[in-house]
Amino acid sequence: MNWTILDSHDQLETIAQEAIEKPVVIYKHSYRCSIATVAHSRLDKASELAQSSAYLLDVVKDRDISLQLAETYSVQHESPQILVIHRGEVVYHTSHLGITPTELSSQINSLVTA
Repeated sequence: MNWTILDSHDQLETIAQEAIEKPVVIYKHSYRCSIATVAHSRLDKASELAQSSAYLLDVVKDRDISLQLAETYSVQHESPQILVIHRGEVVYHTSHLGITPTELSSQINSLVTA
C-alpha cells in the first residue's frame, strides 16, 4: 500500500476534493499501539486498495488533524481507525481489530462500481 502522509491541515481540503471523484481512505495510526501495528500490517498487504487514495495520519504527532477530521465528518476519534470518505461524507469507518483489508476492499469496490 502506498500511503501519503497526512500531516497538514491544508491536505484536508485536497482530500475533500479528491473524494468527490473517488473514495479516499484515511488510516489513523498510533505508533505506540500494538493493535495499530497489527492493523497497519494487514492494510499494507491489501493491494486491491489501489482504487482509492490512501492517507496515513499519525494521531500522536498530529492529534489536532485527527480531531478536525472527527469534527468535520462527525465521526468519533479513535485509534487505530479507518475512514472512507466519498462525495463529502464518511461512508465507512471502523476501528481497532475491525480493520480488515477484506471489508475495506469490499466497501471501496462497492463505491467504485456504483
